[in-house]
Amino acid sequence: MNIQIWGKSKCFDTKKAERYFKERRIKYQYIDLVKYGISRGELTSVKNAVGLEKLPDPKDRDYPLFQYLAGNDAKLEKLLEVPEMLRTPIVRNGKKATVGYCPEVWKDWE
Repeated sequence: MNIQIWGKSKCFDTKKAERYFKERRIKYQYIDLVKYGISRGELTSVKNAVGLEKLPDPKDRDYPLFQYLAGNDAKLEKLLEVPEMLRTPIVRNGKKATVGYCPEVWKDWE
């Protein structure tokens, strides 16, 4: 298993996801989304696994504007420009991925 967790340092769900994998002694790599962002390839891989509609955080202040962007490419570009808009944690295991706290999915990865 090759777990990667993208998150924000102040995100409660990100901390819960880290704790989930620590408690099960599953190694993971944590990437600070605000500090380092996410590459186009990684974001595309996550989008292919979960769908574009699950990626943005509906609580983000720019979410209403995001909804009116024309086309999926424009939306993906916006998420790459402003990674803070992404819902966290983003957890990836190879081609599988989740957005948000999803222990019911992660237990099937073990």
